[in-house]
Amino acid sequence: MISEIPGHEVPILPIGDGNIPLFIPEIPESAIDEVATTLSSRWIGQGPKVDLFEKEFAALIGNVNPGIAVGSGTDALHLAYLLAGIKADDEVLTPVFTCTATNIPLLYIGAKPVFVDVDPKTLNIDVSHARKMISKNTKAIICVHYGGLACDMDEIQELADEFGIPVIEDAAHAVGAKYKSRNVGSISDFTMFSFQAIKHITTGDGGFLTFKNEELLEKAKRLRWFGIDRSAKQLGVWENDILDVGYKYQMTDLGASIGLASIKQFESVLALRRSLLHRYYEKLSENPKINILGRETPDLYHAAWLFTIRVTDRRELQAKLLAHGIESNQVHYRNDRYSIFSIAKLDLPNMDEIEDEYLVLPLHTKMNLEDVDRICHVINSGW
Repeated sequence: MISEIPGHEVPILPIGDGNIPLFIPEIPESAIDEVATTLSSRWIGQGPKVDLFEKEFAALIGNVNPGIAVGSGTDALHLAYLLAGIKADDEVLTPVFTCTATNIPLLYIGAKPVFVDVDPKTLNIDVSHARKMISKNTKAIICVHYGGLACDMDEIQELADEFGIPVIEDAAHAVGAKYKSRNVGSISDFTMFSFQAIKHITTGDGGFLTFKNEELLEKAKRLRWFGIDRSAKQLGVWENDILDVGYKYQMTDLGASIGLASIKQFESVLALRRSLLHRYYEKLSENPKINILGRETPDLYHAAWLFTIRVTDRRELQAKLLAHGIESNQVHYRNDRYSIFSIAKLDLPNMDEIEDEYLVLPLHTKMNLEDVDRICHVINSGW
């Protein structure tokens, strides 16, 4: 299997033979029993295990706000945009550097993404540039906690408050992250989490949306299920009208079963990933050719989903790593280059400067400290 990189091809390495892949899913052994129990029950679609997963995940992130589990992080973002009142032709400030899942749901609505430059030290949104791009037509600010390191939420909230617009956090990378001792998920108007296959917690694919306004909960549940009030439907009450165009965005009990097993081991998973992250810090900090992006600070507790470096000769380093059985890649790309967004060339100097230099190194639970040492030795020996 080949992954296209401009100018050359980088193979996706198989597991085994001493290779260190970029990503490997973490599926707890206990998930097998959880799924088997669900398969022999009455519910395999949305049922009681989804309800339980919602409660346990909210408790895990210390969230006291309402929240719902859905079929993907993309589903959760689309619902967030609808619940925030974003409509066709509204402008939304959003990071230029992120998974397209952040911005494609804006196109569902007909809203206009206004791409904001990156902070070159973190690849998070550049709040000073966001301030320059805001206008009377701006209806929301989206921020992405790249790699698991929180954005500057105080500055973002200050800007949002000044213009009276909501903040929507894309925390797909950031389960377990903290900003100034506050858990990501408890800070802004809306926060989305992802349980896609290679995230800290997986449900195979899935997402979670939490929001501060409790009055939105029933509407969120209806939008998740065709606009139907499921509770009333299950009681056989058909006087309940459908008032909103809804979607089929529910999580299933099969997915929730995997997620419930993942929650039980989350603390150990996070601890391992953070130990690998800090080992990278230790081993690469003295290399003059390496710039570590998104480094943890006392105010920011890193969720350690990605470890990203900046190098001026990225392709040469990728080739050397590959020769030693080590995968690396870019993972995410600047969104303004995709034709679907119909964006003319933008003045984004930070993104322009860094786009050919950032590189993601392996960081997952099938690794140990010795694997990080091996990767760092290859890098530190030069290329």
